[in-house]
Amino acid sequence: MSYHKRTAALASAAALAGSAVLMTAPAARADVVDVNYRCQTPIGVKSAVSPIDIKGVRSGSGYRITMSWQKGVSSSPVELGKGAMNPSATIKLGGADSGTVSVTGPANQTAIPANTPIKINDLSGTYTPQKTGKVTFTAGVLTIKALGTTTTCTPTNSPGPSLSLDVTAAGGGSSGSTQSGTDSGGQLPKTGPEDSVVALGTLGGTVLLAGAAGVLWLTRRHQTVRR
Repeated sequence: MSYHKRTAALASAAALAGSAVLMTAPAARADVVDVNYRCQTPIGVKSAVSPIDIKGVRSGSGYRITMSWQKGVSSSPVELGKGAMNPSATIKLGGADSGTVSVTGPANQTAIPANTPIKINDLSGTYTPQKTGKVTFTAGVLTIKALGTTTTCTPTNSPGPSLSLDVTAAGGGSSGSTQSGTDSGGQLPKTGPEDSVVALGTLGGTVLLAGAAGVLWLTRRHQTVRR
């Protein structure tokens, strides 16, 4: 192989290595998970299954976590007028972090007929990482308050996580127990999907620079030999 072809091959290999780095290690993964709820209502126990979707988006020093129900759960023996039903829920943390995230949302915008599944609006809350690593988010207890009563719906099928995120704690903490779900002081290093791409792009650039350095060394060595 000629000298020029050899140097071109080295540069191409370095560029491909950088591209491969950028295509690996996704920062987040989300799954829609079926959750079997056992609801303790004022008129007895009711059961319902709903697919749950949890999403996380960077927001300030943490993440905005949104929990969505794709089917209704529980029901009411009487009609619930507009604004009569107020839902809230908890999301269990797993993996590198522990504790819960509390999520809340608006009251029902329209009336809910009697004896029909109650559709829960999207609920949101803030998660500030206290640990570094992969953190999972799993549906927890759903609470529905309406007409002076409280209904508590608890998952009974040990559902799997609906979301996992690669996060970095403020100060790079990685050990000790924490209770998550509230904002904390200090500036959190950027760790969301967009920032992970930037970091991986930097690594890919390092690979390219290393390849370029090899090309320069070969160039200088070739010139020395010729002299």
